[in-house]
Amino acid sequence: MTSIPQPRKSPRQQRSQQTVDAILQATARVLAEHGYAGTNTNRIAETAGVSIGSLYQYFPNKNALIAALHDRHDQQMLALIDQVLDGNPAATLRERVAAIVAASLRAHLLEPALHRVLEREFPLFDPPRDHSRADQGDHSRADQDIHRRMRHLLELHRAEIAQPDRELATYVVLRIMESMVHAAALEPPAGFSAGQLEQAVVDAVMGYLGMAPARATARPARARKTAR
Repeated sequence: MTSIPQPRKSPRQQRSQQTVDAILQATARVLAEHGYAGTNTNRIAETAGVSIGSLYQYFPNKNALIAALHDRHDQQMLALIDQVLDGNPAATLRERVAAIVAASLRAHLLEPALHRVLEREFPLFDPPRDHSRADQGDHSRADQDIHRRMRHLLELHRAEIAQPDRELATYVVLRIMESMVHAAALEPPAGFSAGQLEQAVVDAVMGYLGMAPARATARPARARKTAR
């Protein structure tokens, strides 16, 4: 497993933060236009309008820059989930899942070329998650927070799902969303609207979570009675 490259330092002042933001925006643009092989720190610095020395103050190489883009994406997803959790307290699980899926699709469609490069050419820093481990040093803090938020969401709606292991269910739900949202945004099948694709993702998640246990156990009882 490849360790996630870390920035050399974090910006402490507004001007420094603006420089880092410009560098990351330039990284996204260069990646989208030239792919991973055609991306280098000199081209990124030129696109950002900063010196190569300024870039190296914060990022040791292009891999660290791309890892930072992954973390930026995780932060965006975390904010989306927080908005859903802080929204209508009377919302059902399906309504909340639908809101997360819709917002996630919109976020991916803002920079489809960039996400296409990150997913196809550079999945290096998106390793399989093992959330049962106490030591999760291979995962970004945002990635861990996303898992905790989704775990909390499933716990809030535990009466609406049939999966008894909500830790495992959290992992599966996040992977379903991630893979299907990426596919719908980056490789959408012809002949289907964005709304249809969005509904398909929601149906897949809810289909996995299943119905409440009380309803799920009613069918076998009726089937046995009919069999006699």
